Amino acid sequence: MTTPVALTIAGSDSSGGAGIQADLKTFAALGVYGASAITALTAQNTRGVTGIHAVPAEFVTAQIDAVFSDLDVGAVKIGMVAQAASIEAIAAALSRWAPRHVVLDPVMVATSGDRLLASEAVAALRTRLIPLASVITPNLPEAAALLEEPVAESKPEIESQGRRLLALGCRAVLVKGGHGEGAESIDYLIDADSTIALAAPRLATNNTHGTGCSLSSAVAAGLARGEELEQAVRNAKAWISAAIGAADRCSVGHGHGPIHHFHKFY
Repeated sequence: MTTPVALTIAGSDSSGGAGIQADLKTFAALGVYGASAITALTAQNTRGVTGIHAVPAEFVTAQIDAVFSDLDVGAVKIGMVAQAASIEAIAAALSRWAPRHVVLDPVMVATSGDRLLASEAVAALRTRLIPLASVITPNLPEAAALLEEPVAESKPEIESQGRRLLALGCRAVLVKGGHGEGAESIDYLIDADSTIALAAPRLATNNTHGTGCSLSSAVAAGLARGEELEQAVRNAKAWISAAIGAADRCSVGHGHGPIHHFHKFY
């Protein structure tokens, strides 16, 4: 039996709820072997980020090369990249190794509101990583920030922004609706041929730390298992909704607690 493998390239969350830690938990929960390349260390908990230490770009390269030279990576998830030099290193490595699937979560701001991407690095993210992505997974504020536009408030505006993001070179865009309003959280999967609305009940909980990281990792896990993109997104959406719904079963920290990655097991 071939073991599906996914690689996460992202930052570390010392409190374990987001970033690399959330990605590896997601991969494990969904039956995928997880490898990692760490771009930054954060001093972080459920209340906020108190420090960021970027990993030198050449060591980000060394980690990625070490994984690809030995493991059969089925999908890559990219999260927090922190700085322009790391973006260049990641883009060069992915161009070298040509993974089958790349899921890019354009992480800019933490749930707590703390900035995780240097402002001068946004252009590099836009021009160097987005064109390499099978799918990008911005939330509504991130989609707006990438396009330097106001946050979309209606389905036509969301679809219009999604199509402009698609024009940056990625093969598909999943605009996440968690920051929207209404009884349902609606995500929009947009590619060259279609727009698919994926709705789920909006859940009332304060424990949403790591939601974005985990959703993109769940999509990568599905792709690593051989699922087509739409099916991987649908399965990821169902899984993340269940993880949010079970979040209050965990009591972790005093701020925005984590979702329950292992809700199927305990």
